[in-house]
Amino acid sequence: MSDARDIDPYDADRPLLMRCSCGRHGSAAEHAAEDAGAELRRRSETAEFEAYSNAFVEATLVKALFPQDAVRRRFLRAVGKGTAMAAIASVLPIAPLQALAQAAGAPEKKDLKIGFIPITCATPLIMAHPLGFYSKQGLNVQVVKTAGWALIRDKMLNKEYDATHFLSPMPLAISMGVGSNATPMNVATIQNTNGQAITLANKHKDKRDPKQWKGFKFAVPFEYSMHNFLLRYYVAEAGLDPDRDIQIRVVPPPEMVANLRAGNIDGYLGPDPFNQRAVFEEVGFLHLLTKELWNGHPCCAFGTSTEFIQQNPNTFAALYRAVLTAAAMARKPENRELIAKVISPQAYLNQPETVVTQVLTGKFADGLGNVRNVPDRADFDPIPWQSMAVWMLTQMKRWGYVKGDVNYRQIAEKVFLLTDARKTMKQLDQKVPDGAYPKFTIMGKVFDPEQPEPYIGSFAIKRT
Repeated sequence: MSDARDIDPYDADRPLLMRCSCGRHGSAAEHAAEDAGAELRRRSETAEFEAYSNAFVEATLVKALFPQDAVRRRFLRAVGKGTAMAAIASVLPIAPLQALAQAAGAPEKKDLKIGFIPITCATPLIMAHPLGFYSKQGLNVQVVKTAGWALIRDKMLNKEYDATHFLSPMPLAISMGVGSNATPMNVATIQNTNGQAITLANKHKDKRDPKQWKGFKFAVPFEYSMHNFLLRYYVAEAGLDPDRDIQIRVVPPPEMVANLRAGNIDGYLGPDPFNQRAVFEEVGFLHLLTKELWNGHPCCAFGTSTEFIQQNPNTFAALYRAVLTAAAMARKPENRELIAKVISPQAYLNQPETVVTQVLTGKFADGLGNVRNVPDRADFDPIPWQSMAVWMLTQMKRWGYVKGDVNYRQIAEKVFLLTDARKTMKQLDQKVPDGAYPKFTIMGKVFDPEQPEPYIGSFAIKRT
């Protein structure tokens, strides 16, 4: 087995080749995949393995920070090994991963494909790959950039993906057979909260009142999305019927800016970084952040099929640990610039780093001549509150996506794995919240998850 000295990222006098001394592997990832199998089973308790495993994760992070080895070596010579190690240690949550990887059962399936849409909503799922959080759990994960949400759904139904980045209402819809064949799906974590905005074309800077939007064409990423539900909610509160007074089209997030530039749409309620990208490209402005409608609202989720969980409980637990650890790291403001650097490259978001940094740090230009500071513009609270699921179901019924009686609580508790999230967070020494059905306030109106039908009935504009 390799030793940690073979991949010392803090040695300024030798290149960081991410290779080991065995000579049989082209990269540390290949070696780690092999070692995480045979060696983890035989020697996971040994100090030798621990040292190598920790060094591999640290080396992966340093490589992500300094893709050009000459820059890394100049930096180390300038600040010294001790300073560099302290800086890395302050953002690398290695201890919980180390302890749990050793204590957990071996994954039933190690080679996994996880789908994602290239948006900042998927930050925890994406960053877990270059930062080595999956490999730390003995998993060989391929994160697969995917063109749109319908394709994500289809690849999950066809079992081409083992787990995926979901829009948080999608597992509810798929489990109920709304828009697809009914297949039980689960939300393991919320990937992000807030993280959306309404972006309008520059020609509409004089139309900031949604009452003026009659006849506008808007894009959302998918029908079963918080984007669609929040846009509908917002315009309906302004007195517009979203099915009659405006047009709502489904447009994949990476195509939103181009459609805005071409004049095919007047605006969109979409995920970042594409709101900020429209400002960067000088084709649009931020009308509002969705946190102004519902602060702390869910957006995207991480999940998989119920069948996968049942057949691969150890693998699922390992995925859970990796993603929750990434979420905990992403929640800390001091880590946001580092994370922007890690997830901006072509393999992941393929966006200018400055755009992603503006989104994640909350220090951004809004396209209206202002520089704003909103630290929680995007957050990564992973709790899959079941009251969030109930709210999504009320909107699906309000707008006619589901008909008849809905057993809100039963569906919410079956799909949103709150108990599992609590259990895994406790194992990781993360703060575990109480309750399951907190109330929320959306545009000044309190949502009581115990009263879903009266809530739907309270709206003047609805399909039911």
